[in-house]
Amino acid sequence: MVSDIQREAMEYDVVIVGAGPAGLSAAIRIKQISPDTTVCVLEKGSEVGAHILSGAVIDPIALNELIPDWKEKGAPLNTPVIEDRFYVLGKGGSLRIPNAMMPPLMDNHGNYAVSLGNVCRWLGQQAEGLGVEIYPGFAASEVLYREDGSVRGVVAGVMGIAKDGSHKPDYQPGMELTGKYVLIAEGVRGSLAKEIIARFNLQEGRQPAKFGIGMKELWEVKPENHKQGQVTHTMGWPLGMKAGGGSFMYHLEDNLVSIGFVVHLNYENPHLFPYMEFQRFKHHPLIAPVLEGGRRVAYGARAITEGGLQSVPKLYFPGGALIGCSAGFVNVPRIKGSHNAMKTGMLAAEAVVAALAAGREADELPEYEDAFRNSWVYADLARVKNVKPMWSKLGLLGGVALGAADMWMRTLFGFGLGTWKHGKPDYATLKPASACKKIDYPKPDGILSFDRLTNVAFSATNHEEDQLVHLRLRDPAIPVQQNLPLYDEPAQRYCPAAVYEIVNEEGHPPRFQINHQNCVHCKTCDIKDPAQNITWTVPQGGEGPNYPNM
Repeated sequence: MVSDIQREAMEYDVVIVGAGPAGLSAAIRIKQISPDTTVCVLEKGSEVGAHILSGAVIDPIALNELIPDWKEKGAPLNTPVIEDRFYVLGKGGSLRIPNAMMPPLMDNHGNYAVSLGNVCRWLGQQAEGLGVEIYPGFAASEVLYREDGSVRGVVAGVMGIAKDGSHKPDYQPGMELTGKYVLIAEGVRGSLAKEIIARFNLQEGRQPAKFGIGMKELWEVKPENHKQGQVTHTMGWPLGMKAGGGSFMYHLEDNLVSIGFVVHLNYENPHLFPYMEFQRFKHHPLIAPVLEGGRRVAYGARAITEGGLQSVPKLYFPGGALIGCSAGFVNVPRIKGSHNAMKTGMLAAEAVVAALAAGREADELPEYEDAFRNSWVYADLARVKNVKPMWSKLGLLGGVALGAADMWMRTLFGFGLGTWKHGKPDYATLKPASACKKIDYPKPDGILSFDRLTNVAFSATNHEEDQLVHLRLRDPAIPVQQNLPLYDEPAQRYCPAAVYEIVNEEGHPPRFQINHQNCVHCKTCDIKDPAQNITWTVPQGGEGPNYPNM
């Protein structure tokens, strides 16, 4: 944006970008400790929870600390886990892993199968009840800096810019929302967090960030196939021995089943098609009988942080801090991050309130990172820190076996097999298409499995067509001239919403097309593009998916 644009400005003590578990927990905690502190939360979705996508089985440890009487206040945690099942799948069968072989940290008893979107909607109500100002439909698109280089706020609410960059009749320049401190809670690979991490070199001395792509469908199944409180996790088929990932199937209330599939984004074969892996997975004899006769209710996808402790960046910068999945606190083997997101939001909130009480502003908050390193979040991540790199380096069988041994050692003795490194970032792991075997994916049957465009309709995603495309190419020539001959342009496959395609028209060279209206804001393109040519940015506020009960 050009600097001479005149905008209205609103000042707060604390500005929080993102109304997910981390951002809302931070806002609530600030108001609990210091009711007079002014707090604003910006949310790019049409409402709180619209862009929230997770399995989800939630560990209530952070919620118990934040709002001890959550049950009395009607928090939507209605389905306690009553049965835990772990399987290794082959093409036609499955092997159940005895629960006794799993480290205690993998036990889900005491946790709840939930819609994380609905939990966030409830947290939003609690925050507003304490006086927090929440602005849904306000996409934060630009970081504002003070003369000394510290972060002073964000620009949010820019609307009405046409595809060609001109201002349409409904143009709005947005507002400047400034704070003494700014907390970034955008979730995985947010555009502002990405800028701040690069600008302040927050990843220095850390391992590269690592990610997975998670896809999920919500199904209403036949009552006889529904087992409320049953939680199932699988690994193995349909992925090969080298590509990492697995599935989840959670039986919620009201005959609803949450079913999802995760593919680690460090896969090597550019022919791999994560979405189609998910679709054929549902035909496995362990899974298909649960879904048969049911109906799909919703679909969504988003990236997941998988680097764990080794990849957590420096958490603070001049003027603010990173919280939740903006910093990457997901426990990969547990497939859980919301409890850690909430707690880091609370820890940052406590550091901010103490700083404000001391008359400070716009400086660094090392006490937040100190608190993190002394918290149960750090302990939670430390116990599992080698699982992901071991799996990546040793494959399914060796990696899972050694990872389990490492988790047991750390649980029983407090130490394990050193600290393994991740190695390459995910964008650098692809091999040339010519060196890899093509994968033959069965055609979706329209009953259990569906094509991408059909499923995208169930995400309720929407973008106005005449606006600046929010998926920016550094060099428009790279997809066809470089990625296509080398990797058969993997964007055609790694995107779970069919945003990217190679168009071949008779008499014309291949053309790279971006269908930005399909985008579900998963950020996979920003992560996996081998040339790092795609930058995901925010579209107009209120656009993107509208996830119900996800």
